[in-house]
Amino acid sequence: MYPPLYLIPLEYEWDGKIILYIHVPVSSNVCRCRGRIYDRNHESDIDITNNEGLVYQLYARKQDTYYVNKVLPVFSVSDLRHDLLNRAREMTKVRKDAHPWRNMTDEEMLRSAGLLLTDTTSGKEGITLASILLFGTDNMILSTLAHHKTDAIFRVYNTDRYDDRDVIITNLLDSYDRLIDFGKRHLNDLFTMDGIISISARDKILREIISNLLAHSDFSNAYVAKLVIEKDCIFTENSNRSHGYGSLDLATFEPFPKNPAISKVFREIGLADELGSGMRNTYKYTKLYSNAEPEFKEGDVFRIIIPLNEAATASVGPLKDLSAISTTQVGTQVTTQVGTQVTTQVIAKIGLPVEKLEELLEFCSSPKSRKEMQEFCGIKTREYFRKHILKPMIENKMIRQTIPDKPKSRNQKYFKI
Repeated sequence: MYPPLYLIPLEYEWDGKIILYIHVPVSSNVCRCRGRIYDRNHESDIDITNNEGLVYQLYARKQDTYYVNKVLPVFSVSDLRHDLLNRAREMTKVRKDAHPWRNMTDEEMLRSAGLLLTDTTSGKEGITLASILLFGTDNMILSTLAHHKTDAIFRVYNTDRYDDRDVIITNLLDSYDRLIDFGKRHLNDLFTMDGIISISARDKILREIISNLLAHSDFSNAYVAKLVIEKDCIFTENSNRSHGYGSLDLATFEPFPKNPAISKVFREIGLADELGSGMRNTYKYTKLYSNAEPEFKEGDVFRIIIPLNEAATASVGPLKDLSAISTTQVGTQVTTQVGTQVTTQVIAKIGLPVEKLEELLEFCSSPKSRKEMQEFCGIKTREYFRKHILKPMIENKMIRQTIPDKPKSRNQKYFKI
């Protein structure tokens, strides 16, 4: 093993047998065994020696420096957007009326935030990649980090693609605003009480998960950060310098700073709080909003999953008013297939676009099993298909069972009425 590991075995006696317990801690170095490099994944050790990409990611996770602290002497403070710097100064009122940044010049403010550093290799001083991500123009961001992008997707009706999308390629402050607006546009602000005070649990959740998505991404990785709203959950994904794998437990979770310079700015301007508080707040407000618990999954891709109840996305989004689709068109398409007039309200209850529903009905001209129908729609989740497609179609007399007396029969099939 190189570098050598210093391990102390502990001896336990249990049921007349001796057990030797050896704890191998996470090392700050990349270790080799017989010249091979292994990556620990749960209980397995994966040989990644010949995979340059995985070796690079492993070294990146072990670095004690931060990618966003990379100094770029080619740019200066004058190249940054001063309107964003002034906006950040104004936003510090959330923390303190007499915040020090309000009386500082742009250069002093950046130096205070750790966004103006000296390159230890060349000895030159310059703004960092973090300062460009926060306050740079779109051209500067594309020049220094061409793969930077955040994807916002609303996918409730058209589950094969999406119903609405916003591809965000700009600075982190404007990205935050656009993601918040996207979430508010597509999620209902359900009535919630925190003690005796009425609050917007939706806005609290969006604040926590979006600030985490933007402030803690591994910007050296080209994986696209995303916020996705589906019928039964919201989830975010971002590249990550992981310090473990699997689901995080609120009781044992130990926060680790990913991009301290960006996190500091977010804290000072009120878009985030202290390290680790976001997870606790997300648990608290998800219970109020959805009566469920969120999931935090650590790995090379960090995921947050917020369960939703039906009220959260009901009648929300670009297809909430199906009059956007011609009533005549809907009536004609579906009446042709069903033989009876089907209202737009009925269509809205079925988790398929009108065109896909028409194709499914045509497919069921001859009896088809649930599995055949589900595969035809390209839907992987059996429970979702039963609840949101099969059951509403039966209830609204679009299809009929071949064995109606035994609805749960394994030989059950369905055909168009």
